[in-house]
Amino acid sequence: MSHPTLGKPPRSLHAGFPEGAARLRTERSRLAVRALESAVDQDPTFRTRYDDEGLRSLLADAEAFLDRLALCVAGNDPHWLKEFADMSAPVFRRRKVAMDDVVRLLEGLRAGARGVLSEAETVPADAAIDEAVAVFTWYRRLAGDARKRNPILAALYKGA
Repeated sequence: MSHPTLGKPPRSLHAGFPEGAARLRTERSRLAVRALESAVDQDPTFRTRYDDEGLRSLLADAEAFLDRLALCVAGNDPHWLKEFADMSAPVFRRRKVAMDDVVRLLEGLRAGARGVLSEAETVPADAAIDEAVAVFTWYRRLAGDARKRNPILAALYKGA
């Protein structure tokens, strides 16, 4: 862990590719829209599960993921996106967003970022997205996204 009081230097945002991070930040809204469109294309039930407000919220989440991805590219360190994924997973649970949908959104960001970043700059971006996907798949197993819920058991647990 990098912390000045532990004798370690703070994480640098100039150790990687700050120019690539700047390009990601300037193209943030376009890339977020493209990532959401990619996630909707991958899963045809996406539009039925989320209304317009839910899709707008996921679009804002994609922009937040892009900000963290830009930090990862600038510092050549996947820490920023991985920690953000770990902190935001309970928020997605509370909003009833499946972890698989968040992973689809991140994969859309990966595809969109490849159009903006050079080949060398995609290496830290891919590493950061892989770390975030690993975090979300871990949370996926905790909440039971891997299988469909039995409606009878759900009614019993709910107390109906």
